Amino acid sequence: MLILLLALWLIIKDESRFLATLVMACGLLSYFFLSIYHLSESSPLPSTFPLTWSNDYKINGQTLRGFATTTDGQKLYVVYTFSSEQEKKLYENTSLTGVTYLAKGELVEPSPAAHTYAFSMSDYLTSKGAIGIVEITNWSYVEKQTSFVTFLAERRYSIEKHIERTFPKSLVVEAQALLIGEKDQMDDELQRAYQKLGITHLFAISGLHVALMSWLFFEGLLRIGVRKELATVVLLILLPVYGVIAGGAPSVWRAVSVVELMMILRMIKLDLPMDDALAFSFIGFVLLEPGVIFQIGFQLSYLAAVSLVYSGTIFKQTKNELARSFCITLVCQLLVYPLLLYHFYELSLSSFIVNIMFVPLFSFVILPFNLVVFVLTYLPLPLADMLFIVYEPLRHLLTDMIFYMQGLPFQLWSPGKPAIWLSCVAMLSVLVSFYYLETRRYGKAIVILFIPALWIHLSPMLYSETKITFLNVGQGDSIVIELPFRKAVYVIDAGGVLRFEQEQWKKTDRPYEVGKQVVVPFLKGKGIRAIDIFIATHADADHVEGAEEVLQEIKMKEIHVTPGSLEQPVMRDLLKEAKKFKVPIKEKMQGTAWHIGEVGFYYLWPQDTFYEGNDDSLVLYMQQRGFTALFTGDLEQYGEQQLIKRYGHLIANLTLLKAGHHGSKTSSIESFVELLQPQLTIFSAGLQNRYGHPHEEVVQRFTSRNLATFTTGVDGTIEIRIRGNTTWSVSKIEKGLVQ
Repeated sequence: MLILLLALWLIIKDESRFLATLVMACGLLSYFFLSIYHLSESSPLPSTFPLTWSNDYKINGQTLRGFATTTDGQKLYVVYTFSSEQEKKLYENTSLTGVTYLAKGELVEPSPAAHTYAFSMSDYLTSKGAIGIVEITNWSYVEKQTSFVTFLAERRYSIEKHIERTFPKSLVVEAQALLIGEKDQMDDELQRAYQKLGITHLFAISGLHVALMSWLFFEGLLRIGVRKELATVVLLILLPVYGVIAGGAPSVWRAVSVVELMMILRMIKLDLPMDDALAFSFIGFVLLEPGVIFQIGFQLSYLAAVSLVYSGTIFKQTKNELARSFCITLVCQLLVYPLLLYHFYELSLSSFIVNIMFVPLFSFVILPFNLVVFVLTYLPLPLADMLFIVYEPLRHLLTDMIFYMQGLPFQLWSPGKPAIWLSCVAMLSVLVSFYYLETRRYGKAIVILFIPALWIHLSPMLYSETKITFLNVGQGDSIVIELPFRKAVYVIDAGGVLRFEQEQWKKTDRPYEVGKQVVVPFLKGKGIRAIDIFIATHADADHVEGAEEVLQEIKMKEIHVTPGSLEQPVMRDLLKEAKKFKVPIKEKMQGTAWHIGEVGFYYLWPQDTFYEGNDDSLVLYMQQRGFTALFTGDLEQYGEQQLIKRYGHLIANLTLLKAGHHGSKTSSIESFVELLQPQLTIFSAGLQNRYGHPHEEVVQRFTSRNLATFTTGVDGTIEIRIRGNTTWSVSKIEKGLVQ
């Protein structure tokens, strides 16, 4: 749809007639790929089968993951678990690209996304053209294929290791990212700082990057006396080589293919407009790997390139280089902003200004320095070390400045994920505004841009329903309550992972974090920019371990905890982050109540300030006219008996119950279920969890009374919508099977 809008814009401008072919090719190829790939079922694997590794793989902790192909050309996502530290080191110290193994394993279904806004393994496999996941149980080495591609992969691997050996530790990630496109080792905090400033692309090998490297190499050949014709041929040969060594990202191959095509045609005295070269590159890319059209990097790369190619009239209106730099940044950011919001649910506002400074700095200072010093590290002289002595403290100073800048307020616009039709409206408004910018009608351009942006910003706050969402966080709890028109948002717990001690070599570089990878994407996808009250029911890791990750990304106005729980070790990280962001933490117990409009909230438990564990969970009762709900944390038998004794008249004949302690045998006792008779009960528990939650006997207590139940680990994220007096409905946002 976005491509069709772009085509319409170009036809109106009469910029390109070839783009019609591009649109037709994209539509037909996308439809063909979706039809064939999604409707066909992959054939079962034989008992043993050969696998040949590509260059797209990672070793992290105890696991090797990546893509390999079978003899019939099928692409698989392979998962192999190392049996020992020695075996892991063996695989770490060699390049696997081109290596063939005779494997035993089975195809497994990818786990669906935890919810609509979370990472989808299925979509990732589609974008990579893989037919599925295979878990290897055993394999044996067969051979290593010798080809030019494997030779280049080995050179890339050796460059990666050379940088690790010769560069200061603090500069390794930067050099690997800028020279070979490897940035997996980047610190999470630094990466987030770059994201907030909107300069993450500077650590990717972009079209500007390739153009600069090509120019430096070409001019270098001319300076040493190589004839222009020969230098052109050498560059034609080496550009694809660099594309492989640089990691082969979509932005790299886009730039390489366009430059190659235009240079070849000029050598045979044919001129090809840049837009047509870009179109040929696009079509060729999709023909070779249809799934790439779903990769976000691919979409952003071509869209940004199109914005630059067709905005020459706007750039000509600038009077100096600074104004031109701002215009280039403005045009690129405006054209991709609907896509960024659709995929990432937020947009860096500072990027419009920050890129003016950082793009030249990285392109003409940091990149050339890394290139020069990389060459010097191969010389026996200590020249590289001398340059590192000067550069490293300056680079640390720049990093400190980046951290300071990202900490300034109003860095991000986070309106949530717009509907696809609203994204198209936003894209259309950008294209129309470009027309007005070209004709110097700046006021109209601003108005045209502002109206859809305001619509996107306000749309999450225009619904009149109360929404209660039980997130699939695996073995844990996380519940989001949204009141009508976003009058308030409450979050009960934030999930977490129970960490167990393991050998150092088995530990992953980036441990799985429920708060960051499940809860935060949901809140951002919904356009929730602030949490009015975060409720930590009690001090268990599977309820609060993810809370500090949420606090780092989403504003919390206040935090409620059960009395005495703050002294527990698991609460330390939350306390630290709350202090950092100056969020008040309040201990609550029975008797506290508040109302927002016609919705009332009441804490029914605990009754004292002595914390003893599950039975001191904060219990929240909610009432909206005829709809009632009870959120019990990990309340067990004693707590439930006390609720019956003290509040039996209030909680009887309940509408919605969040079952205590994930459906454990120690909770949801007979008398409690008999009194409440909840129309719907939610068990928040992981799929096939080690505790056997919810227990079969407990589920039977509800089903024997014809009371409906859902389990997040089986049914995925569950949303309840309350309309009017007593009308309510339940739906599964997306079936997610988080372990």
